[in-house]
Amino acid sequence: MSHFAAAVTRDAKSWAAAELDLSGVADIEEITDRLRDADPEASVSLLFVESDDAYLVILRLDDGEDLRVFGSDSVFAEESRLGAILLGDVEEQLPDVAEVAEESPDEEDEEERPSAEPEVEPVGDPELLADLGLSGGQLLELCAQEGMLPADLTAEICQAIGAGDEIEELREA
Repeated sequence: MSHFAAAVTRDAKSWAAAELDLSGVADIEEITDRLRDADPEASVSLLFVESDDAYLVILRLDDGEDLRVFGSDSVFAEESRLGAILLGDVEEQLPDVAEVAEESPDEEDEEERPSAEPEVEPVGDPELLADLGLSGGQLLELCAQEGMLPADLTAEICQAIGAGDEIEELREA
């Protein structure tokens, strides 16, 4: 499986993004150490791991501590070694994405709503970006949109939290 990992960090003033090498990692602790090393002074550190144009995992550290994890699909843990490392300890199974989209208090017309893929099973903490401007419901809806690749999800999420330019520059480099 091919993957891309981007560390997106924020200090008191701004966001920064850098590619992170995850080759040879043995466990989640090693991944969090690499994320901490991306910017040891960061108040918020996010790691976006995109795999095989199918899966996205987001890790979050606040002040280098308190790891929180969200995965777009629990199947990733079963299909790859990296997925098992990233999502292996995540026990929280979220409600079906289609149900969350239907329960959304959004006033949009049904035609404008994204189509949900019922076989997608997100896991972890969907609220890990809520204080940055992207609610858990919005994150789940993004994951449910048909045709959204992990790179598209990362771009949309980073745009919503104010780090869109940084992630775009990283991809163009």
